[in-house]
Amino acid sequence: LSKKAPPKVHVPDWHAPWKLKAVVSGHLGWVRAISFDPSNKWFVTGSADRTIKVWDLAKCSVGAPDGLMLTLTGHISCVRGLAVSDRTTYMFSVAEDKMVKCWDLEQNKVVRHYHGHLSGVYACELHPSLDLLVTAGRDSVARVWDIRTARSAFVLGGHQNTVGTILCNPVDPQIITGSHDCQVRLWDLAAGKTMATLTNHKKAVRCLASHPREFSFVSAAADNLKKWQTRDGKFMRNLSGHNTIINAVACNEDGVLVSGGDNGSLHFWDYSTGYNFQQMDTIVQPGSLDAEAGIYAMGFDKTGTRLITCEADKTLKIWAEAGIY
Repeated sequence: LSKKAPPKVHVPDWHAPWKLKAVVSGHLGWVRAISFDPSNKWFVTGSADRTIKVWDLAKCSVGAPDGLMLTLTGHISCVRGLAVSDRTTYMFSVAEDKMVKCWDLEQNKVVRHYHGHLSGVYACELHPSLDLLVTAGRDSVARVWDIRTARSAFVLGGHQNTVGTILCNPVDPQIITGSHDCQVRLWDLAAGKTMATLTNHKKAVRCLASHPREFSFVSAAADNLKKWQTRDGKFMRNLSGHNTIINAVACNEDGVLVSGGDNGSLHFWDYSTGYNFQQMDTIVQPGSLDAEAGIYAMGFDKTGTRLITCEADKTLKIWAEAGIY
């Protein structure tokens, strides 16, 4: 009898533990959105205080007091999504006031408005290779805009509830949306139709994150984080254990996936195996209530070495691997 080979156990890669490096304050409301400059010199955050602030990444990372470069005003409600273009000087912002604005960062002013959303807008994402902006919100649709003409190219309808998160890819499915109706939809952009509907989640899907190199993505809800093959939406793995409402997930090139909870908990995962290698709770700013521990948005900088979380205590917190500076 030939001996059967033992099943192969995937050993997770070793990742250094992460720790808090700096706390940046300046916003006067919950911080709800973040986006990074392609040159990695600055980043932008949007808040419930209706402002968009531009920060110097290097100064903020070391806790310098003069990290704030610029404050942009114009929205009349909480700013929920930001996207900085890596091919033009434009930045896009969306808010609960139904407005989608295009800012020219050479002049620091709004140059275009995109009209069409019927309710608050919760997410925006730029297409990586076409001049398209995708926005989504409480009117249960994702709208695809031509950036230059400010005309609506498509209205992607099908979700039954608020669409809270978007991913864009250069190849099909070019748009992925996650909604509070517990569904994730993969869209065929040329036809403006759904390619696949993923109904595995039992709770609202509030955030999606794709791996920078691997063609896969993670969707996060209060029941589970789930990893999917992007090409066809094939289910790959559950990442269980973060039992709270998850508002934000981010992944870097080293395969570190981070999920941030509504109760201020941070879980760090090995992306390839789903192993949870670190759990932490954020610390509220002195003078805040413990109930103000909540993470609403997060992002890795372009190098993947610094993680910035946007929190309910009105601060930004910068995390890095222990041992880095």
